[in-house]
Parts: sequence; structure tokens; C-alpha cells
Amino acid sequence: MSRANTAFLFDLDGTLIDSVYQHVLAWKEALDKEGVELSVWRIHRKIGMSGGLFTHILLRETGLEITEERLDRLRRWHAEAYRRQAERDEVRPLPGARELLQFLTEQQIPWAIATSGRMETARHNLDALGVDPDKIPVVTRDQVRHAKPDPDLFVTAAERLGIDIQRSLVIGDSIWDMLAAQRCRALGVGVLSGGYGQQELESAGAFRVYEDPADLLKHIDEVAARS
Repeated sequence: MSRANTAFLFDLDGTLIDSVYQHVLAWKEALDKEGVELSVWRIHRKIGMSGGLFTHILLRETGLEITEERLDRLRRWHAEAYRRQAERDEVRPLPGARELLQFLTEQQIPWAIATSGRMETARHNLDALGVDPDKIPVVTRDQVRHAKPDPDLFVTAAERLGIDIQRSLVIGDSIWDMLAAQRCRALGVGVLSGGYGQQELESAGAFRVYEDPADLLKHIDEVAARS
């Protein structure tokens, strides 16, 4: 039995893995193939939310017709482009990510991963972290009805740990993570490693913000409840 009073529920891209900009470029490639012209910065502002919601919003902003066939193509092309980058070893853990997870494991503090990505893209990131989804709860978009900013991913992760969601910390790099944390009444902890600013994360509900996993580990006493 865990001796901890707090569970850590981690987002994946931009929180544990340095992959946000690879996702942005993968979406850019997919949109270009579909003939959708959109600036890279506009794509970045939507990274972290559900892929389906993400593509709906982007297509709505361009005024193009939204069809399931078009959405399926975009998701498939994005996954293919991202996989190529991962296979070129362009996707790596953020500083301190492995050490943070190892520390929580050693301290018997339960943790899980909840990502808006589907397993086809998340698998490369999990391999880079050395996380075995058969041993650690990993909740992906495939397994819930709605992804971020809805709270389903984090609620499901807490359930798999057997921990009350209101005794959990949601660790994420985007405003969508922080909004999801608020909606399930968990405490949100932000990291700057996905490109969002401190003020943006705090305005979305983060009660603490750190640079990256290494910085969070350095200040772990500020957020982890004592046994």
C-alpha cells in the first residue's frame, strides 16, 4: 500500500517529453497536405487539447468544411509525420523527467500518465521515458469519451490508481491541462517546457509553475504531501 497522500497525474507531451514542437510541425505537415494554410504559431496555441477538438477548431478558423473523412486524414497524416520524427530520435525526455518519476516510485507516491494523444503516438514517448503501460497506468485519448480540456483523462487516471481525484495533482504544460484540473477539482501544477507562459498557466488555474520536471523535482517538497 502506498504511504503517500498525493497522486501525481502527468500530461505527456511538453510535460515529460520534449515533443510539443515536433507535434506542431507534424500537424503543419498534415494541414499542408490537406491544403489548409495555417501559421505555425496558431497551431502551437492549440497543442495539448484533444486531437479531435483541435482539428475541429483549426478547420473552423479557416472556414473550411469539416467532415469526418477530412478529420481522419489529418489525424492519420499527423501520426505518420510525428512517428518519422520520433524514429529519427528527435523526441526525448525533458530534463529531470526520468529522475522525477524514479523519485516518486522510490517514495511510493502513486503516479500515472494521462495524454490527449492516442496510443499510436504516445507509445514512442513512453518508450523514450522507459514507462511500461502494463505496469504504470497510462490513459490515452483512445480510452475516454472526451480529452482535454474535459477532465476525463485525469479522472480515469486517478481511478486506476485508486486515489480520489481531489487528492491528486495534475502536472501539465498547457492551459488545457490546467482547465481540466479545475474541472475535476484537482490541483494544477504547470511547467513552462511546452511553451506556455507562467501568467497564462496561472490564469488557467495553476497554483504553482516550474520550469521543467527537473525544477519540479528540486521543489518537490512544495507540492508533495507528507506521508
